[in-house]
This record gives sequence, structure tokens and C-alpha cells, in this order.
Amino acid sequence: MKSRVLWVLLLFFGLWCSPAAADNRFIVRAPSGLPSLQPVCLALGCNISGGLDGSLGRLFLVTAPEFIDPNAFLQILRSQPGITHVELDVLLKVMQATAAAPPSGLSDNSPVNYFGVTVMHGYVSQPAVTIVRLPDTQTTFSVSGAGIVAVIDTGVDPTHPVLQSVLVQGYDFTRNIAGAASELPDVNQSPNGSGASPAMVNQSSAAILDPASATYLGQPQYQAFGHGTMVSGIVHLVAPTAQIMPLKAFKADGTGYLSDILRAIYFAVQNGARVINMSFSFSTYSHEAANAIKFATRHQVICVASAGNDGKEEIVYPAALSDVMGVASTANNDTLSTFSNYGEDLVWVAAPGEGIITTYPFGTFGAGWGDLLQRAICIWCGCSPA
Repeated sequence: MKSRVLWVLLLFFGLWCSPAAADNRFIVRAPSGLPSLQPVCLALGCNISGGLDGSLGRLFLVTAPEFIDPNAFLQILRSQPGITHVELDVLLKVMQATAAAPPSGLSDNSPVNYFGVTVMHGYVSQPAVTIVRLPDTQTTFSVSGAGIVAVIDTGVDPTHPVLQSVLVQGYDFTRNIAGAASELPDVNQSPNGSGASPAMVNQSSAAILDPASATYLGQPQYQAFGHGTMVSGIVHLVAPTAQIMPLKAFKADGTGYLSDILRAIYFAVQNGARVINMSFSFSTYSHEAANAIKFATRHQVICVASAGNDGKEEIVYPAALSDVMGVASTANNDTLSTFSNYGEDLVWVAAPGEGIITTYPFGTFGAGWGDLLQRAICIWCGCSPA
């Protein structure tokens, strides 16, 4: 009865807002599960779109009509019996830095063997490899990666010759499809990846593509395309015998919902990941993001995230959470990148993040700047969380 009265008050006191482009979305925690949430939505006229925490069954995505005031409805949901927390499901964006000229190593395409796979020489001999003393570490400590690294990003090119053998089943949360979590369906044509020289693709990356393909992928709807494949390539460079679980929570334009990120974190933990790589940051604290990270930490999963690319001393999440390794970017002369965020409350470690050569969709290679890559250089699957 109380729920119906609140709904009537919502109607008569003018808490409606102007039509929006889509339903309002809420992340709702109901510890007693679906049975306790269903009567609430039946009374309020909202819909339960699905669970967000996998087998736990306590966190849900709830949608409500586009014409209501989301903040008013948020308060109404919070007042319902059986609900302990509600927050808005916000649309986030993969942050990127501004690229400089493509590194010379991107043209160094002599084939070499790297842990049983043929790669271009520029990939394994780039400055970042020397700076972090990668070969010395692999040899001295006899480590080359183990276990599963979950990459929450735009997906991956599952056909890339360098990555094919190390990929495990992931999930595309943007389409609700289990499997390869491919980012290739995000484009509506097949660009040519056989360019003789590197071409700028967007503001943060260059790739070995023909000029027409680079221009095509440089359109706003593709400004983050390739992001996940590039991060996966750096994970493979650092930990070549580790497996990679691609979790697609972002579209090719770089946008993704917080709810899909939460789904990806819980999925990673419940499907055997030992490391979770998060190449994104957002400025507002999320109670449920913090809960998801705590869940990962309790299961001995290492969480790594970007410190962000605003060039400021500021707090961004999830890097600022106590259970997350926040990683800043450095230039090849071991100084802080001008675009990188900094601060002792945010940054756990810094690593090279400028012009990093890595894999790119269509079986080719690219170079990236910024939070696209800097934290992947820190991943060692054999280490333990603090």
C-alpha cells in the first residue's frame, strides 16, 4: 500500500521530467533476491532487466519509464522494504590521451618468434620493454605469466594471430552474448589492415592500416575501436603464457554502462580470473563498484586500473579504491606523462604509457597513448594482492 501511495504522489506532485532517449536505469541491491524485488516493481511500474552479480543473485538492473524524474524515483526505490541500496546506472566513457607521432618501431615489422608465436620485431623490442626490464625479469625469475587476466574493455579481435591461442571464453555485455567478446562486429565494413606504413586512427592511437581504413575508423562512432585488442596485446607482451578473458563492457564509441562493468567484475571472479584489468576511470564514487572490487579482493583477485588522463592531482575510480592498483603513465625518459593524473591517494605505481606498440584488430599492430595501456605493463599473473 505504501508503494502505491508513493507512486501516486510522484504523479500528482509533478515529478515527471521531459521525455529522454531511453529508460531510466537503476542499480538496486536486494539482499533477499528476486522474490523481494518483484512485488516492488509490480507496484511501482518498473522492470527488472536482469541480475548484475552472477550467481549471488542480490544485485539487479531496474529500469523505469523515460518520463519520470530519475532522482525522485531513486528516493522512492530506496524507501522500499527489502532494498538496501540504489544508485543510478551511469554511462561511462573510456578515457584517452592525445597521440604524438607514431613510434618508429611500428614500422619495424621483421617477423620474430615470441613464446611460440610470430610477432613483429617492433612489438618485442620497443623502449617500454627495456625500461621495465621485461626480458631480465622473465629470465631471472623464470616467469612469463600464469592464470587468467580479465580485460574489461571494448572486446578483442578473436582472430588475431598473436592472441588467438591465449584467449579464453569471455562475454559481450553490450549484446549479452557469451563467447569471444569480439569487437569486430562494431564496424559495418571490413577495413584493410595491410597498410605499408602506420596511419593515425584516432586521437590516442595509430595502426598499420591503409589510409582509407584509418579515416573510416577515425569517425566519432569508432573513436575507441581497437582499445580492448590493444590492451590485450600488452597483457600478452608482459605475460605471454597467461590466458586472457575478454569482457566487452564498452562500445566502439567508448561508452559503457556502470552496470555492465559490475557484471564484468563479478563474471571475471566467478569464472576463474586472477587479475582484472580496467582501462577506464570515472570521477564519482560508486558504492556498488566498491562492493564488486571488495568481492574480487576477497577471492584473491588482483584489480588494476588507470589513474586517468586529465593531467591533474585528482581522485578517480576505481583506481582510488583501496583494493585497486592505480597506475599512472610515464614517458620513455621515466618522467610523468603530461596527460597522466598523479597523487599518493590515487597512484600505486607508474609505467610507460606513450606510443606503446601492441596488437590491433584485423591481425595487425598499432601504438597507443594514455590509460589505453599504462596499467597493463604492471600485470604479473604470479603475484599476490596486497
